[in-house]
Amino acid sequence: MRLLKGETSIKFMAKRKIAMFISLVLMLTAIGSLAVNRLNFGIDFTGGTLIEVGFAKSADLNHVRDVLSDNELGESTVQNFGSTRDILIRIAPQEGINSADLSSRVLDALRAVDANVDMRRVEFVGPQVGDELTEDGGLAVLFSLFAILIYVWFRFEWRFSLGAIAALVHDVVITLGIFSILQLDFDLPVLAAILAVIGYSLNDTIVVFDRIRENFRKLRKGDSEHIIDTSLNNTLSRTLMTSLTTLLVLLALFILGGEIIHGFALALIIGVLVGTYSSIYVASSTILGLGISRADLALPQKDKTDFVDAEP
Repeated sequence: MRLLKGETSIKFMAKRKIAMFISLVLMLTAIGSLAVNRLNFGIDFTGGTLIEVGFAKSADLNHVRDVLSDNELGESTVQNFGSTRDILIRIAPQEGINSADLSSRVLDALRAVDANVDMRRVEFVGPQVGDELTEDGGLAVLFSLFAILIYVWFRFEWRFSLGAIAALVHDVVITLGIFSILQLDFDLPVLAAILAVIGYSLNDTIVVFDRIRENFRKLRKGDSEHIIDTSLNNTLSRTLMTSLTTLLVLLALFILGGEIIHGFALALIIGVLVGTYSSIYVASSTILGLGISRADLALPQKDKTDFVDAEP
């Protein structure tokens, strides 16, 4: 097949064994870290104390975080609540300290920032809520993967369905593994980012699969490997442009969005990078390894009816 001017002709599938080996090593490393280190669950999952305070003037969030850290008040998140003078503080549970004592220590520490600081409310998020969030979050991921399996199976073919699921599991496990290895906080915004990664990666994979199916039906020459390579090259510019523009937005969020949104943006950045790679190598390599062929995607033949011309 003669390529048009400017069209790429990269032989992706020739390097699939190397790519799959790298993916296997990354996944085993991620699973090992998840088994040993586990995820560093944030307050949304572990429970803790929620404290709302009001300052007489705008407060510097970084300074507040430093003050809480210097007073050994444990893991905490600090964010504005409504205005720059109102701050919401979440502190992880600490053994031997109840919410009342903890809120008093926080108030005493914050008086170094503003002597007129006002305690608005104190709430305790129990561990039962954290357990429910953990279970529901895991079920949300499993249900979404099952729905995707059924959807891709009916739209394409069972090999494509397994290829899409392999790519999504690959993306989720590696993203979670990086959070586990680096012991980054895993909270509800990060869980939302994981679900968004599933949607982003699936969209990219469906675009590639659609072109593969189209080329299997259109191209008359070439084996399965050649047709998949051609399809990946056809969609490469679209894949890269989508990923790059998405990464630009996410980098802006990560750099300028503040500490509260760092985990969310970082999870999406990792997911976009890994998802772009998996849609090219993991999903496509899986369907090729399962033996996809032109016959599997051939359109059904219409019944031919012989018509007899009527006599004049």
